[in-house]
Parts: sequence; structure tokens; C-alpha cells
Amino acid sequence: MPKITVDGTTIDAKPGVMILQACNDAGVEIPQYCYHPGLSIVASCRICLVEVEGIPKLVPACQTPVRDGMVVFAKSSKSIANQKQVMEYLLINHPLDCPVCDQAGECLLQDYSYEYGRSQSRFEEDKQKNPKKDVGDNIFLYADRCIMCTRCVRFTREVSGTSELFVEGRGHKEEIAIFPGKPVNNKLSGNVVDLCPVGALLDKDFLFKQRVWLLKETPSISPVDAGGENIFLHHNEGVVYRIKPRYNAEVNTWWISDDTRYSYKVLADAKRLKAARKLEYGTPAEIGYGKAIEEAAEGLKSVVSADGEGSLYALLSPMMACEEAYLLGKYIRSIDPQAVLVLGPVPTAASDDVFKHYNTGKETFRIKAEKVPNANGIRRVIDLLGGPKASFDELGNYGHLRGGWIVGGYLSNWLPGDLPSVLNGGFRVIQDILPNAITDRADVVLPSAGWAEKAGCWENYAGKIQAFAAAVQPPEGARREGDVYFKLLGRSGFYDADAVRAEMGGAFADVKLPTEKEEVPAFEFAEL
Repeated sequence: MPKITVDGTTIDAKPGVMILQACNDAGVEIPQYCYHPGLSIVASCRICLVEVEGIPKLVPACQTPVRDGMVVFAKSSKSIANQKQVMEYLLINHPLDCPVCDQAGECLLQDYSYEYGRSQSRFEEDKQKNPKKDVGDNIFLYADRCIMCTRCVRFTREVSGTSELFVEGRGHKEEIAIFPGKPVNNKLSGNVVDLCPVGALLDKDFLFKQRVWLLKETPSISPVDAGGENIFLHHNEGVVYRIKPRYNAEVNTWWISDDTRYSYKVLADAKRLKAARKLEYGTPAEIGYGKAIEEAAEGLKSVVSADGEGSLYALLSPMMACEEAYLLGKYIRSIDPQAVLVLGPVPTAASDDVFKHYNTGKETFRIKAEKVPNANGIRRVIDLLGGPKASFDELGNYGHLRGGWIVGGYLSNWLPGDLPSVLNGGFRVIQDILPNAITDRADVVLPSAGWAEKAGCWENYAGKIQAFAAAVQPPEGARREGDVYFKLLGRSGFYDADAVRAEMGGAFADVKLPTEKEEVPAFEFAEL
């Protein structure tokens, strides 16, 4: 393993890596703008230039491979002078509008200006002001803030493979632009906002809604498909404001789909169910949540008393956490040991959306066609519980079922137009976040929590089980499914996903919620 010396400190480096990679692996900071571990190296920003013994000129650390015995000076007078000059150059036309910039608080230009720039500006001319551009349904380009790092351009070529963005002009007239009639509207478009190291590319959805330093961060999983993309929910005072990707080399690397990025909006849907109800004389009437739970339990027990074992079912939604499905299965079987456990509808698109590198054709990202996050996990839980089971399509063959517990939680209408006859009659308890075709006809309606309002785990299409945490509280009038099942099972205390996973055992026992930001191998270059 090569050893290099950086500012007097000897560090180990992986063979063939660049100086910047070796330094970052060892925790030695070198400023960088244009570099991103998921994109090709262009060495255009020049702020990572360092002095290397035996080489007369400064060299870009991001593009210079290490060799054993190399001596690097990242804090020499020549290196520091270059950093100050780069910062001065970048700030010549960059407006100092940090108070209004949406990226204030997470802007590398701010940070590096303080750490590597000059304390005072020597620029006396008027700054060049480039126009703002609407470059996509979700994205604004504030061109006057752009430092031409070209991360966004490389992303649309090397990851989304759509090539909407390009560099227009030369020298001081360079600008990021889109081709006429071809806005950045691919399904990964929001990632260019995450890539921008300054406030040039902005998300229309988040614009001017919150200052980033007010936001809290909670690890979660995408609810929109079976891919299991790792995300952070950014929220403040009980409101989720945005979703950002969370690095996972095995699942989504640095990227997420726009479907995932904007999936939080259902949490604030005006149609959210917020009051428990029961059917009185054919009309839904609001009742207290505790009373609604009692009505549900008594109604299901009455069905078993009247029709015997095997008359109940539980429709387990693929939007449920595995722990919740396990508890509901345990509860329904405590009333009716022969109750049928059914996996709810699994909506799918025609095929996966596959993104490829524009040049090599190598697959870079895949959005799964299965549009629910936990069908695999619910199947695993049903197998774990054993006993009678059925698919949603098979429900029509179970005409003897007289009552059941139906769980929704989907992000949009999930019931097919042609309902199985079982769901059209009998005693029905519905637990959901949005109204559906049978909500007004259900005997008991229990408003439930959205995925961001509860904790648990999901299993993605590849069999990877991942835990997520509750970011915000459910709206007033709704309760987390786990809390409801805990009460029905007569358990003391509150629902705790970790404890339930331990009880479930098997593949669930070792699933842990990431408590800290996972270390990102920032300089493991993506193979393109």
C-alpha cells in the first residue's frame, strides 16, 4: 500500500487512487467544488490544486494519482495562494445574496469563502448578472450564482443519460443552459439540485419555504416503489419540508427519483382521515378513537361467534411496516386462529424505468415498476405467522369470510374498481390515511399514520430489510397502527419497532435503524 506524506503527516493510500481520495480517506481536508464521487473527474474548479515535491507546478489533487513516497503540500504558501485566488475569482460575479439564497447554510461557497478566501473583496466593478432560467418542471437555474463546476451537466449525461444540460458560450460568457424544447424533466431531475455546491440550481418545491438550519433530519426509506431508496426526511415543527437522498452503496448510491423526492406531500393532503367513525343506521358517525377500537374488536368477535373459526380475514397493506403486519396478524389470529391473512393490492407500472450512461450504456439507476415499498416484507411476515393465507386476487374464492380488518396507507387511491365480493360486505374495519371507495361503508374507520409518522422496517425487491424512523407526529385524530395493535393485544407500554423486530426474530432481529450518518466512501469513484 503506497504511503504519502501530506503536510508532514504520513498516510496510507489505496493503490491507484488520487491524492484527493487518499486525503479524504485519511480525514485530511482539501477544498473541492467540481469533484463528486458519483461523477467523472474534470478538475475544472482548480481549488484542490496542491504542491507536490519534484513537480514545479501545482497539480489538481482530484486528478493526480498517488505514488509511494510522494510528498504533498496542501497548506504551502503556493497552495494557499491558489485557494485564495480561486475564491476571489469565483466571487467576482457571484452575488453576495446569502440572506435570500435557498442554499444558505449548506453552500460550499460560503464555507470556503470563510476558510480559504480573503477577508475582504478587492473587486470594485459591477458584478455580471446572468438571468434566472426555468430549466424544468421542478428546477430553477439562478445563473448568476453558478460557478460552472458542471456537476449538473455531467449528471444528466452520466447518470440520467438524458443530456438536457450543457455549457453554452466560452470564457466569461459560459453558462449552463438547456437545449431548446428539452427541459430537465427526467425522473431523476431533482438530483441536480443536490449536486449544486452553491445556490444556482434550486428546487421550486422547496424555494423560500424554510431555512435549512432550522430543519431536523430523520433517516427513512422511500415509500413510492420497491427499490428501497434511502432518504432523509427534513422537517421542522411537525412538518416535512423536503426529502434528500441518503447514501447507500447497495441500494441507491447518491441518487433518488423525483417520485421519492416529492412523496412527502401526501402527509399534508387535505383529504387525510382525521376522525374515527362507525356506521350508525347506515351513516358514518364520528366517535372517539378508543371507542372505535372497542367497536372494532367487539364486531370481529361477534363475527367469529356467529360464523365460527375461519370467518375473518386481515388485509395487510404493502405500505405497512413489517412489525405492524406482524402485530395485526397476531391480533386477528387471537380472535380467529383460522383467519386468512391477505397481502393487499400491489400496484405496478408496465416496467422498470432504467437509466443508462449516455456513452457507455451502463445502467446507472433503476426505478422499480412495483409501486409499493414492502410487498416482500408482508409476504415474509405472513409466512412467519403461518396458517391460512391468500393473495388479493384470490379473495373472490373466499366467500365464507364474514368480516375483516383492512389496512390501506397507500399514497393514492388503491382499491380496484372491481372489488372482491368479500370487501363489499360483512363487518369491515378500515385503517387508512385517505378516503377510499369503501370508507363510507365500513363499520369502523380508524385514521392511521403515514409512513413518515411511524417507525418500522420494509423489505425491498432485492430482499434487503431496512428500518426507518418516525420523523413527525401523526395529525390530530390519527394514530399509528402499531399503537392500536398494542392496545388490542393488551400489551403494556407503547409500540416499539425495535422490540417487535426482536420478538419476530429471524431476518428481522438484526435490522437496526441507522442512528448516525453512515460513512460515505466519498472517493470510491463510480465505475461509469
